[in-house]
Amino acid sequence: MKLLRFLFRYSPLSVGFAAVAGIISGVSNAAMLALFNNALRGGQNPRVTMIWSFALLCLFLPLTRFASERILARLAQRSLFDLRMRLCQKIIAAPLRHLEELGSHRLMTALTDDIPTITGTLVNIPILCINVAIAIGGLVYLGLLSPIVLVTVMVFIIIGVVTYQIPVIKAVRRFREARVDAENLMKHFRSLIDGSKELKLHSSRRVAFFTDFLQASASSLRDRNISATTIYIAAASWGQMLVFVVIGLILFALPALQSVDTKTLTGYTITLLYLMTPLQVIMNTVPGLSRASVSLNRVEDLGLTLDSFGSDSEVSSRTNVHSYCHRLDLLQVTHCYQNEGHKDKFVLGPIDMTFAPGELIFLVGGNGSGKTTLAKLLAGLYVPESGEVQLNGQPITDDNRERYRQLFSVVFSDFHLFDSLLGLEGSQIDERARECLIQLELDNKLEINDGVLSTTNLSQGQRKRLALLTAYMEDRPIYVFDEWAADQDPMFKRVFYYHLLPDLKARGKMVLVISHDDQYYHVADRIIKLEYGNIEYDRTNIPLHATAGMPMA
Repeated sequence: MKLLRFLFRYSPLSVGFAAVAGIISGVSNAAMLALFNNALRGGQNPRVTMIWSFALLCLFLPLTRFASERILARLAQRSLFDLRMRLCQKIIAAPLRHLEELGSHRLMTALTDDIPTITGTLVNIPILCINVAIAIGGLVYLGLLSPIVLVTVMVFIIIGVVTYQIPVIKAVRRFREARVDAENLMKHFRSLIDGSKELKLHSSRRVAFFTDFLQASASSLRDRNISATTIYIAAASWGQMLVFVVIGLILFALPALQSVDTKTLTGYTITLLYLMTPLQVIMNTVPGLSRASVSLNRVEDLGLTLDSFGSDSEVSSRTNVHSYCHRLDLLQVTHCYQNEGHKDKFVLGPIDMTFAPGELIFLVGGNGSGKTTLAKLLAGLYVPESGEVQLNGQPITDDNRERYRQLFSVVFSDFHLFDSLLGLEGSQIDERARECLIQLELDNKLEINDGVLSTTNLSQGQRKRLALLTAYMEDRPIYVFDEWAADQDPMFKRVFYYHLLPDLKARGKMVLVISHDDQYYHVADRIIKLEYGNIEYDRTNIPLHATAGMPMA
């Protein structure tokens, strides 16, 4: 069983202790069964001895069961914690481009569906181990009562196992198919939430989305889970029937073959009935184990996939972000990806650019021209497929890319806003943040205490201002703004272009702004225009005299 191998790899010593405790628990159960049978048959042991034996077993059974379940429960939770953290670390460390190719729905399904499935099943493994031990102990006792009966039972167990495995293979295949449906359903859930406005505005689109995508994936997931579970139920019922067949053979066929008294037959029957409960628990646990095995395979496959992409950052990395940057070059840099709606790949480059501190550059061009891709290449989030990025004349490689990225503060158009000022340290953080809130006119919308934001439930324009606050407080050498002003009202556009950007430039920052606001292009020192992945022009801007004395807000 893959789950047990997973636990054994994590801590073989703990699994060994739990197994020993389980075996002792199973032997104790068998001893209790023997004691009951002996009492019912009027055994020769003194009554006082039987009472003391019963009392000791009543004390010993729960202790051994507690020890086994506690060891495995703690082991399961620790191993699942490590599994979660390792997967999160791999997601953080994987190159951005490959995460985008995998899709957020696949990553979210692994974190929110697969791992809870594994967790919930591993909690039941101690109970499974106890019942396996009880079943083995009961069979051993049955063998002591009658080797012939044991052989008969083992024959039927082998028949049951073989006939059980045939449908189980089909059920596992259904669970694998259901797991793929779960990924698709997660993707549709994200579309349902993110596209709620568009769905409300277009009834035909709403009906088509609900019927052809959401309902289709959900019904397929439901049907495959029901089918797999039904197969397991049928197989478990078949196994239960075999137990009753064995009891019938012992009661009706065995006396015809050999002389057996009533007390002996009663002992056989009680033993088999005693074994029915642990056998039923084992069979009922198998579907959950199969689901968890499928989930574990998917999580491990995802981990291997992320490993194959390589690692370009570490969770614990804390590098110096104040390294000086006096020159940044892109030399014959290219990058290609599948452009949405086209069969051919979109190729950016080759790009040759040079940036210097105190320079304010506008990157312009039509939608799909490659502006955001170029910004990600510049910031070290994408790795060039050819050419190289150089900082101060030194090439950026896998060895120094993580350190290089710490030079950038970026606000992308699809930015994410955290609930606190993560990674910012210092005694004056709250005071500096409140000053920025006043400048950005957000002081009446939220508060910051100990670096924690009181709310992020703001308009898109206000959320972008809050993201800008975080970027300002990082105080890094290079700033990139991807359509930051697109969601701002006219007043804040003027603040951004006539006050914030010149202030960064005056502080010696290297600033790259992706913008469609052509009425503010005169603010830039240089304008670089991209078209179809190539530089159409890179020209020095001539400021208009009319802009002198332009109001700050």
